[in-house]
Amino acid sequence: MIELYHSVNSVCAQKVRVALAEKGLEYESHLMTLRGDQFEPAYMKLNPNGVVPTLIHDGRPLIESSVILYYLEEAFPSPPLMPREPHRRAQVRLVNKLIDEYVHNSCTILTFATAFRPWFAGLSGEEIERRLSKSPLKKRAEYKRDVALHGLDSKFAREALEHHEKLLALIEQAGGGWLAGPDFSLADIAALPYVLRLDLLRLSRLWDARPGVAAWYKRVLDRPAVKKEILDRMTSDDHAPFEKLKREPDPWPKVAAMLS
Repeated sequence: MIELYHSVNSVCAQKVRVALAEKGLEYESHLMTLRGDQFEPAYMKLNPNGVVPTLIHDGRPLIESSVILYYLEEAFPSPPLMPREPHRRAQVRLVNKLIDEYVHNSCTILTFATAFRPWFAGLSGEEIERRLSKSPLKKRAEYKRDVALHGLDSKFAREALEHHEKLLALIEQAGGGWLAGPDFSLADIAALPYVLRLDLLRLSRLWDARPGVAAWYKRVLDRPAVKKEILDRMTSDDHAPFEKLKREPDPWPKVAAMLS
């Protein structure tokens, strides 16, 4: 039996849901709001980091999305989502390493600097601190604190964009093909949510001059598992933070200036 604690807009949870769907695995869903329920004692026993996703297989919890992806591949090897050739397997791990070490926190920074920044609107520095103090991941709390106060003027924003540029450059190298060889793999699953997030943040112009990224992105979005587990899951409430950006000043001019 598989259980999954997740939220619709979590990029890490999106990866795991797509992998489960690609493998045809059913799971019991525990949908979380991430408005404090991730810090409740019962959940913290499952995931001491207070984040999603947490996957439970046969009663044993697993945390960290990239670890869960590799676990699913080993526990349920058919259909395969890892190449057989060692160099291509290393490419899958390289994509996940880039995301885990650099892109994921950068995604948090850009999201909280724009779409999720209104969550802190009108709060004092002390009130923001109280909201963030519950997280055991103090570095991520530091990022959120700074972007809540400064938006895209945060000292962390430029570097966050540069890390996303590295991911887009890696995708462009594939020329519109899959990221680790001729077959769809965990590399594509890992990268997708971060490119989708850029799109939702009105930053798709980052790949205007990267036709390979545009072609790859279209191919991934056309996959039934992606439609089922990401696109179709997003309700109007899930879209709301991103829809508000259409009524806010366009973030692109500031982003373009930072990259120029």
